[in-house]
Amino acid sequence: MRIADMTWRQVESYLRRDDRAVLPIGSTEQHAGLSLATDIILAARVALEAAEPLGVPVFPGLVYGITPTFRAYPGTISLKVETMLRLVGDVLDSLAGQGFRRVLIVNGHGGNAPVLGFLAEWLATHPKVQVRLHNWWNAPRTWAQVQATDPIASHASWMENFPWTRVLGEPVPKGAKPMIDPERLRLMAPEAARAYLGDGNYGGRYGRPDREMLAIWKVAVEETQDLIENGWL
Repeated sequence: MRIADMTWRQVESYLRRDDRAVLPIGSTEQHAGLSLATDIILAARVALEAAEPLGVPVFPGLVYGITPTFRAYPGTISLKVETMLRLVGDVLDSLAGQGFRRVLIVNGHGGNAPVLGFLAEWLATHPKVQVRLHNWWNAPRTWAQVQATDPIASHASWMENFPWTRVLGEPVPKGAKPMIDPERLRLMAPEAARAYLGDGNYGGRYGRPDREMLAIWKVAVEETQDLIENGWL
């Protein structure tokens, strides 16, 4: 169930029988030869495929996130931490005010980590609501499948190269890129980060066979669905 395909009356009717909702969040940022919208494409898709069989509505995703390091790459949009937290807080306030009591935030971007700390603060003042932040790509079962496929997996590498994150006409480079030093990267301003990263891949192969990627995806959808169904007090 996508909120985009529902009317307010349908949502009101849904809330008479259920109080769960799913909110994808991501980022618009460089992903080497993959779509700039990779993070939100993946978060929104895994959320929808997991929630649809359960009849739980998925809200339109938050397409921008916290990604200051990549601002020298054209097309990247970064929110201030304060802006992101206010945005998430306003969305949760609206959902709670309408009667949603269990909200799974499906996160597709590692830079959105400050949201987790904010949720503890928000929940302290909303004792009737449960909210979980689910980093779909490194949740235990999904990450185990990634590591079993190829332990060298990173930002903009093969692990984000799904059929739905590829860009038409953009070839997938052969071979693998040496891993960058993430601690060194954290010290860099955007222009220096671009010079250091080059195309934007942090390291590893650029692509793997679709059968392997779809096997990872299957685990990710199942793990997300399990949280929507059973991840509540």
